[in-house]
Amino acid sequence: MISKNMEKQLNEQINAEMYSSYLYLSMSAYFEEESLSGFASWMKTQAQEELLHAMKIYDFVLERGGRVTLEAIEKPPAKWSSPFEVFEQAFEHEKKVTNMIYGLVEAARDEKDWAADSMLKWFVDEQVEEEASAEEVVEKIRMTKDAPHALYMINKELGARPPKLNASG
Repeated sequence: MISKNMEKQLNEQINAEMYSSYLYLSMSAYFEEESLSGFASWMKTQAQEELLHAMKIYDFVLERGGRVTLEAIEKPPAKWSSPFEVFEQAFEHEKKVTNMIYGLVEAARDEKDWAADSMLKWFVDEQVEEEASAEEVVEKIRMTKDAPHALYMINKELGARPPKLNASG
């Protein structure tokens, strides 16, 4: 059985993951408008991954006898000044999510909720990958200084990113 405190915090994380999905979907739409379909595809895949993250927590709460309480999802921004700004914000967002996951791990350990601690280990490892992936694109764009031919090459590379089909892969 899950504690009310852990249930509340995990429900908040479900909302945060849903917001992340919305944010990346909005970023994808921005890139489509800018005719950067590879960037758009990368962000759309990221949006799908965030939805899978939310569902992983959703399923966990239910498996532990808790109640899932869905809240309104905040509206994400829709305009950016450049691809660099988009990925900079994505990287900053991933760092924020990492800190949220660390807070959940602390709460689970404080409550000696070893099941939650175990499940959250996956998210800790996932956030290492999420931050590194976003930071890599930030650095590539920074090196190009938004040069059109270089952005074209990055666009092509990002379009080749394969989607994850489930939260464990």
